[in-house]
Amino acid sequence: MTLTILIAVAAGIFIVIGLSEPLAARLKLPFSVILAAMGIAIGVGAAFFWQTDLTNALNPLALVILNLPIRASFFLNVFLPLLVFQVALNIDIRRMLDDWVPILVLAVLAVAVAMLAIGFTLYPVAGLPLAGCLLVGAIVSTTDPSAVVSIFRATPSPQRLARIVEGESLLNDAAAIAFFSLFLGFVMTNADNPKISSALLTFPWIVGAGSVIGIAAGRLAVEIMARMPDFPRGQIAVSLAIPPLTYLLAEEASASGVIAVVATGLTINLHMTARFTPAMNVLLRESWDLIAHMAGSLIFLLAAILIPKLLSQFVPYDLFLVGLVVVAALVARAVILFGVLPVLTFLKLSPKIEAPYCVAILWGGLRGAVTLALALAVTENRFVPPEIKHQVGILATGFTLFTLIVQGTTLRWAIAKLRLDQLSPLDIALGKQVIAVALQSVREQVSETTRDYALTRDIVRDEAKRFAERVDDAVEQTGASEQLQDRDRVTLGLLALAAHERDTVLEEYRKQVISPDLAERLVIAADRIIEATRTGGRASYREAGRRAYGTGRFYRFATFAHNYFGIRRLLARRIEDRFEILVSYSMILPRLEEFLDERIRRIHGRRVADLLHDLLNRRLEEVRQELEQLRLQFPGYAEDLERRLIRRTTLQLEEREYDALTEDGLIGPELRATLGTGVDKRRAELNNRPMLNLKQQKKDQINSFPAFADFDERELKLLRRRIRIAYAAPGQHILQRESSSREVWFIASGTVNVLTDGVKIRLSRGDMFGQFAVLARRRKPIQVSAVADCILLALDEHSFRKLLIRPGAFRSAVIASAKKRGVTFEEELFDLPAAELTAQVRASLVQAGSLRVKLQRMNRKAG
Repeated sequence: MTLTILIAVAAGIFIVIGLSEPLAARLKLPFSVILAAMGIAIGVGAAFFWQTDLTNALNPLALVILNLPIRASFFLNVFLPLLVFQVALNIDIRRMLDDWVPILVLAVLAVAVAMLAIGFTLYPVAGLPLAGCLLVGAIVSTTDPSAVVSIFRATPSPQRLARIVEGESLLNDAAAIAFFSLFLGFVMTNADNPKISSALLTFPWIVGAGSVIGIAAGRLAVEIMARMPDFPRGQIAVSLAIPPLTYLLAEEASASGVIAVVATGLTINLHMTARFTPAMNVLLRESWDLIAHMAGSLIFLLAAILIPKLLSQFVPYDLFLVGLVVVAALVARAVILFGVLPVLTFLKLSPKIEAPYCVAILWGGLRGAVTLALALAVTENRFVPPEIKHQVGILATGFTLFTLIVQGTTLRWAIAKLRLDQLSPLDIALGKQVIAVALQSVREQVSETTRDYALTRDIVRDEAKRFAERVDDAVEQTGASEQLQDRDRVTLGLLALAAHERDTVLEEYRKQVISPDLAERLVIAADRIIEATRTGGRASYREAGRRAYGTGRFYRFATFAHNYFGIRRLLARRIEDRFEILVSYSMILPRLEEFLDERIRRIHGRRVADLLHDLLNRRLEEVRQELEQLRLQFPGYAEDLERRLIRRTTLQLEEREYDALTEDGLIGPELRATLGTGVDKRRAELNNRPMLNLKQQKKDQINSFPAFADFDERELKLLRRRIRIAYAAPGQHILQRESSSREVWFIASGTVNVLTDGVKIRLSRGDMFGQFAVLARRRKPIQVSAVADCILLALDEHSFRKLLIRPGAFRSAVIASAKKRGVTFEEELFDLPAAELTAQVRASLVQAGSLRVKLQRMNRKAG
């Protein structure tokens, strides 16, 4: 094997990979099908030229191809980690977390069902031990969803559907390889009937240890790469070393190397937006797209070259076994798609997937490089019995060929028969209208351009006439097509508006006006708005828009952790996030008005544009109201965020001015580099978001509360020890029905509804509740819920009574609060002994209650 021939073979392989992609596009076949065909052709050709007597000229080349120095261990230890890492790095992890239940269930359950179905189908007829049959099932359970996902993205299918299929495939490989490792161990020890239950006890270690190793490796990689922002090539080199090292480390620890690499990729994915520059994020993903493309192509092509060798001992009975594997795999997949998915949809854990899409997923489950690599690993393992090597090689290769040759070549035909490649009448009508409007705009621009060029008048007139005929034809087709209803136009306009909102966020991110972490949250919010609007129209648009800055489960959990366990930082982070999102929306939403006037109005008309203006203005008004409420609660923090936004915008404008001066030749590249370094330094100082100090917030709220206005510093210091501060989101219950108040609550900001004795009242800043139960020493049912964001100060019963002894603002506030609710307290009442005070308060409450009942009766009679 000379170096020249080896280089020629390597160059030929890369040429084949390069030509396969355009060939696949021309033949409208999946790329993997073309690669497999090319690899098989190369393998068959090499065998033919080595054995033929026609010529000996190609024998050295054929011998090199037949004895390529690459083994399955190289595929598994190098290529496979690269492929898995790239998918984990590029997947939309934050959106995937929204659907973690269906993804996890489908991934783990789909592999287990397919493995068991194939294993127990083969066991009675294949002449193999059960462990060998289950090993075959684990090998062929991995799927390559690239073909069906690309089709979903090219059709008007839900984005969430493609995301679930991608996420399932990522974890599918990890689960299948974990099962593969388990049953390969049984086969190597000649365990005919393994105890699966005892083997499954090792799974927590395989998964858990792999996840821990992967997360640790990912965090280490992020820290190393983040500390070298000026050396992008070095960052790429570090990222390239991480997957194989993580895989080997996990395998040495008897954990799952694939799970470790998945965890590493997801960890870097989760932190890269905030820790790396925008340019680095783009470069990292683009570099890994190329790396994974080449690795996947090489593993597929090289494995396909070995297919003739794997099938060299093929007998007719093996064809029957391959057919059983095909049927069992399709039935198992159908059980998941048509049995499990509807249950998850019923439980609202998964989007509803229509039957045509389920059929497409079923038929699009092609097997590829991972299946062939695992099969090669078995055939090259000297501890595996020969009969199992033979059957694994034949069945895995035969099944892979079936999915590629039969399913792969007919997938587009199946998609067409299912009508998944056709636009809806709504999209067709919209498309015709958009074309007509676009051509009219082009005609106006061309007219102005030709005048500037001073072209020959006759030629210009002739071309204008021909273009006008095209415009008239487009307008005529628009009139002849199905007319859009206003409701449909509004939905389509809102979809375009949400898409432009997403583009605006990305533009501000590229300008580095908003932080990477914030940009990611806003882009996710825009995607959710698009998905909600597509299914629910304008009502869902408004609801999804509110959800972007609303108080969800994590916010309520953080509030609970703060109010009952004193954990401040968790809630402070949630408030900071909400503040930042609202400030950004107050900047971004007004910029959508111009898009409505310039684009939406021309396509959908004035009436629809005016309606969209109204919806956008209402959304903007809600954002400003929410922001104003937070300003009242945290006035200093709102100012810090706005100053930070202004400074980031100023830096962007400053940098743009330096670029213009450089292009005009007024400053040289050396000076530009120096100025750019100064801008980058100031921008780095602004990357860290201001921190909200809830401890200081408690002090400020107590000091500014009217009832404590005349307290001196010593009394305020003692009071701060006694009072606990609580936060409540809109709709959150502060006190539940049938619970009794042993504290007095002071409303520092916000509004609450109080329901007691069948009477509902609304209290706001400066008011209090719970004081009557404390003064009367009577436990009474009370229900309090927040109307808006609230800050509450809770004082225990003993401290409240102690403060009432002191004449002044506090006592006056209690009297005023009681009077507002129809209960009269005299100043001297609080100088009485405790027993007499309790009796007098009870009497006053009874009198006020009787008066309230009489008034209600009089009102009913008057009504």
